Amino acid sequence: MPTSTHSKIEFRWADVGISPYKVNYRERRLIKMGMTMTQKILAAHAGLDKVEAGQLILVNLDLVLGNDITSPVAIKEFNNIGAEGVFDKDKVTMVMDHFAPNKDIKAAQQCKMCRDFCGEKEVTNFYDVGQMGIEHALLPEKGLVVCGDAVIGADSHTCTYGALGAFSTGIGSTDMACGMATGKTWFKVPSAIKFELKGSLNKYVTGKDVILHIIGMIGVDGALYRSMEFTGEGLHNLSVSDRLCMANMAIEAGAKNGIFEVDEKTLEYVKEHSNREPKVYKADDDAEYDETYVIDLSEIKPTVAFPHLPENTHTVDEIDEIKIDQVVIGSCTNGRLEDLEIAAEIMQGKKVAKNVRAIIIPATQKIYLEAMEKGYLKTFIEAGAVVSTPTCGPCLGGHMGILAEGERAVATTNRNFVGRMGHVDSEIYLASPAVAAASAITGKISEAKEVM
Repeated sequence: MPTSTHSKIEFRWADVGISPYKVNYRERRLIKMGMTMTQKILAAHAGLDKVEAGQLILVNLDLVLGNDITSPVAIKEFNNIGAEGVFDKDKVTMVMDHFAPNKDIKAAQQCKMCRDFCGEKEVTNFYDVGQMGIEHALLPEKGLVVCGDAVIGADSHTCTYGALGAFSTGIGSTDMACGMATGKTWFKVPSAIKFELKGSLNKYVTGKDVILHIIGMIGVDGALYRSMEFTGEGLHNLSVSDRLCMANMAIEAGAKNGIFEVDEKTLEYVKEHSNREPKVYKADDDAEYDETYVIDLSEIKPTVAFPHLPENTHTVDEIDEIKIDQVVIGSCTNGRLEDLEIAAEIMQGKKVAKNVRAIIIPATQKIYLEAMEKGYLKTFIEAGAVVSTPTCGPCLGGHMGILAEGERAVATTNRNFVGRMGHVDSEIYLASPAVAAASAITGKISEAKEVM
């Protein structure tokens, strides 16, 4: 694990077990401390004035999400508990994205079960082939999540929506079933880590590089069952796409959720995509954090996570020649229009290296159409890449880009575990769209400046 040059300040209240109070020795009394962003959202949704780390609470939900892999299990449990209808037809959503368009008979059966359930229960927001996209890109685009929401999803990367100032987290299919039936779920209130951002990113450095740097710094269990809360003046220099990517990968540090302080960029995005009124929760000045990290964005370099953990990070400038067989640009982490724009700029007028397969997957139909209108898809195809319909596909070793024994891939996805994208003896290197596009051209792990 690389050594960070960024400052780390540790708060010791939690260590000595007196959270959420501090002692005013002059007046000999305990003063109750403030709440984090996450704690405020959870308190509001539990109908409480105050919550504290470790407290068990019952929370009212704004949205319950499932996909074509996790929903069938939830549907079976929903039926087992004798539930008749979903708690709110507008607050349950299913997205057919992992093995859709159906890759085999089992995938077809899974999607049919979801399709039949949503038809029978009159679920408003069911997304199938032609309307669907990768779920964590689709839901913000459709305006189903706004600031201040409490969201659960039977997919670990549901934490993505924290980019919009919502509390969102992944849960199991049984919890999804109960959530669909009751609109409620239990949570243990998490403590929090604060990431204070300053400065701005250099060209071809993105939010993906920032979150890989952070995971490399704190480790894959560095935020275990804690909230990763992002704030600071540097926040304003990150796009909403950067934030969605970073919140998406909070789970790769073990976090319960990632969440960004709401600013004008957030509110502008929400207003553009949703008719719902956002609710902004800001952390109290005296909110307690287990740790605070100060991150200077201008110091972040293009970063790659080597096999077989997201914490195994190296900056591109310290990597020796590593030849690759495949590049995947897409996923719920990096399949947005901004990601495709960066990749197209780097690949414009160039050719994918011989013996390298380059796969581009726009995250939603809307993104696909916009990328087509802007000429990005033409650029990719002329470079020798293939462009896929929106799907999670290769990210989880599902379809559309499985790796064979001994093959290496650079992917803009979020996990590089053993066998994640195919054979157990294949290797995945996680990177930004800029690094992935440059690597497709050179045939080895490279940064954009090598091909520009």
